[in-house]
Amino acid sequence: MRIEGIPASAGYAEGPLFDLDQSPAAYRGKASAAEERAALKAAIGKAVSRLTTLIEAADGDAAGILEFHIAMLEDDALSGPALAAIGSGQPADAAWRQALGAEIAGYEASDQDYFRARAADLRDIRDQVLRALSDNSEAAAPLGAILHGVDIAPTRFLETDWSRGGGIALKGGSTASHVAMLARSRGVPMVVGLGAFADKPTGNALLDAEHGAIVVSPSPAEIEAFRQSSSSFAARQGKALTFLTQPAVTKAGTPVRVQVNIAYPSDVDGIDIDTCDGVGLMRTEFLFGRTLPDEETQYQAYRKVLEWAGEKPVTIRTVDAGGDKPVPGFTVEETNPFLGLRGIRLSLARREIFRVQIRALLRAAIHGNLKVMFPMIATAEEYAQAAALFAEEQAALATRGVTHKLPPLGIMVEVPAVAIAPEAFANVAFFSVGSNDLTQYVMAAARDNAAVGYLNSVRHPAVLRLIASVATFGRKKGIPVSLCGDAGGDPAAIPALLEAGLRDLSVAPAQLAMAKAAIADVSV
Repeated sequence: MRIEGIPASAGYAEGPLFDLDQSPAAYRGKASAAEERAALKAAIGKAVSRLTTLIEAADGDAAGILEFHIAMLEDDALSGPALAAIGSGQPADAAWRQALGAEIAGYEASDQDYFRARAADLRDIRDQVLRALSDNSEAAAPLGAILHGVDIAPTRFLETDWSRGGGIALKGGSTASHVAMLARSRGVPMVVGLGAFADKPTGNALLDAEHGAIVVSPSPAEIEAFRQSSSSFAARQGKALTFLTQPAVTKAGTPVRVQVNIAYPSDVDGIDIDTCDGVGLMRTEFLFGRTLPDEETQYQAYRKVLEWAGEKPVTIRTVDAGGDKPVPGFTVEETNPFLGLRGIRLSLARREIFRVQIRALLRAAIHGNLKVMFPMIATAEEYAQAAALFAEEQAALATRGVTHKLPPLGIMVEVPAVAIAPEAFANVAFFSVGSNDLTQYVMAAARDNAAVGYLNSVRHPAVLRLIASVATFGRKKGIPVSLCGDAGGDPAAIPALLEAGLRDLSVAPAQLAMAKAAIADVSV
């Protein structure tokens, strides 16, 4: 039986199926409400301790996810309703299920796939506490198993040993989930949206996460075809590694810059600077977590990456909060956040917060080759206001005698208005095409919504025409143009992007080798 789904992390896995949806052991009620409350508090504490232990061995992206879980568990707004329900006579497990169920339902009802994806985190938090209440630990999956179920918890992913292979096959899930991001960074094959997956399949299965499918109880012919495809994929990956330390060049000898996208300063710890041309996108949202970051915290984060890069450029994006990235104490709730107060719009509306980031960037600029870009720019006035704030903070630092430097200021090209009329931005230092948002806005199709996934392609002629127009304008005016969206690391999209005139791509670190190999196969 072959079932089609959506690839969330490319690769192939062959192995036994392991059911993720196993029910936890039953909870034994306590004699009084006071004991029930004590049991719930103890279970929450146990869950926090478990997460704290996981953080000690986690890298940047995983640590950020686990910190989010701890913040939720320590939030009285989450435990308060459960404790109140216990006071009304409910046992601890039922009260916790009820309280978390309401939160999960709210996330699942969102019209934004990002928020629906976060429901998996809340289910994980719910189940961690329920397991702690019943003193029940999860059964370990066999090495090399394909984990299947409705969804998978981030902590389950982090506790699984992937050293002997294995993969993830989900009836639901999302390409925007935390686990999908973790799987891509670690090379774990993952397929989501399988939907019609059999209720309790057993035995071995074949997971094709390059094209998005799983074969349950495969025939000998299916196994042979699968292994050929898997070998071909592995061979392409192996061949790509030979390009990793070389400059990217097309068949015609055209040089192409390939930079990396990073989300945390610690991401650079695992990257050899000689394998890339710098950082094309450093996100700063990681800093804006439970509390708004102060100037020194930001300065140290930016300085670390700049010093790692040396003379190579590091392009840092000012905080792109809002849309699919809510930040407590900063963003606002909106009915349509992707078309609301996000990116530079939010920064200009909350200037006291923006100025802190600007000062940190100005101070950090002396430590390397810094470039700063503004997200979600739609009008020339927005750019002018943001640039004016940099000038004001530069003057203030100079007055105080603080060492600093004004970096080149550029913009993201992700709002169609900019791509259609780039001449309004002839004074910017550089353009960086955000292909994810540009594509979803051009096609009116949410970038992480599986139901309209067939529309969300950077290779659509309308999207490519806009990218080509920006590249042409940039060449005429001497303004550098790069691309930092997911499309830059997609071997299938790279030929079209180069044909559109791009010569500077920024990709996830794990995609460096495959991107360079794809570039070498293009005749431009």
